[in-house]
Amino acid sequence: MPHYPTWEQTLAGKHWRTTHFPRIREDMPTFLGVPYAIREEDIQGADVVIIGSPFAAGWGKKYSGVDKAEWLAATTRVRQQSIRYRGGYVQDMDIDVFEHLKVVDYGDVDIPIEASYEGTVERILEAQEGVEARVKQALAAGAVPIVIGQNSPCASYAVGRPIAQHVKGPVGMVSLDTHWDCWPYDWATMNDHIAGSTNWKDKLFRDCPEYAIKNLVEIGERGMLENPDVVRRFLREGCCFMPMWKIRTELGIEGVVKNLDQAYQGTQAVYAHFDMDVLGGAGPTEGDLLGELAEPIGMTDYEAIRIAYEVGRKGCAGLSFLCIPPGSAIMYRVIVYALTYFLAGMAQRKLEQAKR
Repeated sequence: MPHYPTWEQTLAGKHWRTTHFPRIREDMPTFLGVPYAIREEDIQGADVVIIGSPFAAGWGKKYSGVDKAEWLAATTRVRQQSIRYRGGYVQDMDIDVFEHLKVVDYGDVDIPIEASYEGTVERILEAQEGVEARVKQALAAGAVPIVIGQNSPCASYAVGRPIAQHVKGPVGMVSLDTHWDCWPYDWATMNDHIAGSTNWKDKLFRDCPEYAIKNLVEIGERGMLENPDVVRRFLREGCCFMPMWKIRTELGIEGVVKNLDQAYQGTQAVYAHFDMDVLGGAGPTEGDLLGELAEPIGMTDYEAIRIAYEVGRKGCAGLSFLCIPPGSAIMYRVIVYALTYFLAGMAQRKLEQAKR
């Protein structure tokens, strides 16, 4: 596994823009140096609210064969890698996102560390409720919540459910993943209250009738991991499924972008969920970072970033990241890019609407 640099080594990097930026902790800057919101009144008027959700699922010290400390570091490390950039100017589109969007960083949800090592139902639900509370605050302020996390339910169900409750109308979903996460129950707890890594999507669709399978765009799964009954149910009910095989052999990225429309047809909002194990070993570093989660025929970093941009441009009520490959600075930069290009898409959408 690559050695992630210390904060001191990171600050000493030649691309570092400055040592003066808002900090949440000594070693945690805000994302891209945006203002730090410490209370609900600070997010009023924001277009986007960044929220950290440090949670690793299950019992013990490892998740999918990787030390949980590495997983939990993502909310810090993504922000660390973001601050090396000069700001929100995306030269590819000649757009400075901060000229068009007010973005604030709401810090990390205060999830007790025990919740990541003692996977009791009570601790999981407590962690989930903390994330939901902040997401609801962001939505009530009229902002798009963007949650950076690592595991379900705290960076999936805890984002998708508040969006459905807020919209009160049909909601579509764009989901990137290696796994469907649609088993009828949570393998880890076998408890009906838990929307875990194996079942969060199935539980979200059951609990929130605002979501319909016909408006689900599922991207990236491949191989032999899934139960055919699970996949065929979603296909039967009209899900737009784009496995990596089909993307490589037929669609290409332009076909994927075109098919995103299904999430928007007849819906009032769209929730986007990026499970970054979708990269497997096709990202800018080896798939072994993901332990047991890596699979061949992965999505490239460009494809994930491009989809983030297009979803932002088409309109999105909320975005979540989880299973961010741990330990590699360049992999955390992929999240920085995906998030920032999503913002660029939002800014482009705002510009296009102003011209109408």
